[in-house]
Amino acid sequence: MKLPFENSEYLERQARLFSEMPENTTLIIPTNDKKIRSNDVVYPFRPNSYMLYMCGWKEEGVFVASNVDGEWGTTLFVNPRDTETEIWEGIRIGPEGAVNWPVTDTDSLENFESKIRDLFGRTQKVFCIGGVSQRVDELLAGVAEIGDPRIILDRMRRIKSKREIEHMREAARIGSEAHIHAIMTTLPGFGEWEIQSAVEGYFMKSNSNWSFPSIVGGGDNGTVLHYNLNECIVNDGDLVLVDAGCEVHGYASDITRTWPVNGKFSDSQREIYELVLKAEIAGIEACQPGAPWVNFHRAASKVIAEGLIDLNVLNCSLDDALGHPDEFDGQFRNFFMHGSGHFLGLDVHDVGGGRKGDKEPGPLLEAGMVLTVEPGLYFAKWRTDIEIPPRYEGIGVRIEDDVLITDDGPEVLTAGCPKTVDEIERLVGTGA
Repeated sequence: MKLPFENSEYLERQARLFSEMPENTTLIIPTNDKKIRSNDVVYPFRPNSYMLYMCGWKEEGVFVASNVDGEWGTTLFVNPRDTETEIWEGIRIGPEGAVNWPVTDTDSLENFESKIRDLFGRTQKVFCIGGVSQRVDELLAGVAEIGDPRIILDRMRRIKSKREIEHMREAARIGSEAHIHAIMTTLPGFGEWEIQSAVEGYFMKSNSNWSFPSIVGGGDNGTVLHYNLNECIVNDGDLVLVDAGCEVHGYASDITRTWPVNGKFSDSQREIYELVLKAEIAGIEACQPGAPWVNFHRAASKVIAEGLIDLNVLNCSLDDALGHPDEFDGQFRNFFMHGSGHFLGLDVHDVGGGRKGDKEPGPLLEAGMVLTVEPGLYFAKWRTDIEIPPRYEGIGVRIEDDVLITDDGPEVLTAGCPKTVDEIERLVGTGA
């Protein structure tokens, strides 16, 4: 197992975290438990992002840091070597092989409970990420007060290092090429699953994997925000909305493109598509360093609201369409229900705040942040709670790019993925 960063970068992260934590503390960061899919089949294992961030360990394990007498030490507890298990599941690195990891010491998970209980007797405070490992949660069940290190870590993870950005550029490149491949191989009558396989097959071909289950919604299915069945035929004349991304060393891309499977937007499809594209471009341009998080959602929402009025979807003033200036809860929300973006990093919906529905306002944008910009419009035939204009029934459009904040303004990491009407119409079906 090769680490994607130099040990010095992990040690710097650890030092930053420890500098904000009290002395006489035990810190526990576990990785995920293996999860049973059915009977004796397990889901593919993906390490917890905090474990990846702190030390890059990809197998089962627990990262423990402790401060005794003013000095911090770290121990990585991992599965011991075991020939019988390794015959079936592959060779483990073991405590002996993990000595090159960015920690002070390594030990066997068999010794974890006894070593932690000893630390509890020597330190006064416990910080732990709970809900990740049943074993760790059970060990801490009797501890009266447990601090949460994610308050510090989430703030740290907002700003990506030079090397993190390199991994995210690569994920953006692979994700963009996968979408292009899918656009080129799509034909009327394709199954949603065939388009999914084109995208995810390209991920695997590129030594990557999906960062979240792919959304492939043809026709009215594209109006369901987190549609994931991917089991229907996409008919001639339909749009297909594909929201998919991949991981490189745990760092995600997240791209959405919408295209006509027959290679030609209808007039009504083009009207909605070009409105969403205009909103997305406005949102990206608003991603300036020092700007409030809400700025890019405000910019995209204003374009959407104005456009819906111009298309006679809404019959109201712009103020009524947008709603309260702090809430954006006006009539345009009937057709644009989600936020305009989120942080991106080791998780596709990465930590650090800014999501729609958060109690606190998002942070000011800073160089080194990576986020998505993804406005959309959805006119579901099946909705009975609002009036859907017949001209736009069954149309769902979302356009999403990954954006790096720099001192000079926004840089679109996924700029290699075509999104204008002309570019898309020229591509559809050309590689089938």
